[in-house]
Amino acid sequence: MTSVMRSLLFAVVNLFHPRILWLMIWPLGLAILFWSIALVVIWAPGVAWLAAHLKEWVETGIFFVKLDTGEAMIWVAKVVVVLLAVPIIWFTALLILSMFGMQAMVDHVAARRFPQLARQHGGSTAGSVWNGLVAIAGLIALGLVSIPFWFVPPFWPLIPIVIMGWMNQRLLRYDALAEHATAEEMRLLFSSERMTMYLLGGLLAVLAYVPFLNLVVPVLFGLAFIHHLLGALEALRSAPIEGEVVRG
Repeated sequence: MTSVMRSLLFAVVNLFHPRILWLMIWPLGLAILFWSIALVVIWAPGVAWLAAHLKEWVETGIFFVKLDTGEAMIWVAKVVVVLLAVPIIWFTALLILSMFGMQAMVDHVAARRFPQLARQHGGSTAGSVWNGLVAIAGLIALGLVSIPFWFVPPFWPLIPIVIMGWMNQRLLRYDALAEHATAEEMRLLFSSERMTMYLLGGLLAVLAYVPFLNLVVPVLFGLAFIHHLLGALEALRSAPIEGEVVRG
């Protein structure tokens, strides 16, 4: 938790640089514009389609009880669409940010906090694209697997947070290290820092639902991932090699 808070504090300081402020605006604005247009087009047929399938699923599950669930399922369908729309918008903003903004943020953080950290170029553009595709596939797969749990009251508010928490860390971690770490260092850090990355990703998923604050969280957490993982990389490289004799 200390590492998470420290990374977030460093990220907050970086937010006020003009270059970072611009990155805060245009990926999110583009994502909101795209999905707003999409929702206008698909809202009515999408809600009707989802409500019909929810109604069929519920009535199949309680076949021995006759209930008129039509109106209720329309309401549930609208709630589900809205709950899904928010993480999808933030996912799109993060995807745009990871593709077109992370390098600028890495350069910004590295120049100010890690100027001596050698760049080993363990990642690549192809690797970044592949990582983004895996994040998209994982988002879809987890969404499909979680469908039955959306109807269990204790679970449905948590489902988008859990899914987006995984997706956030998956999407941001690669580009945070691609410039500086070797491929082996990336594998080691993705394993050793897994819980911290999940925590950062989960916090990002929660704050994405907070009005006004959600305007800054994609860039804020992109910066936090960079600070945390470059700090972890620096610590990894400075750690004594196993079996090495340290002389006083």
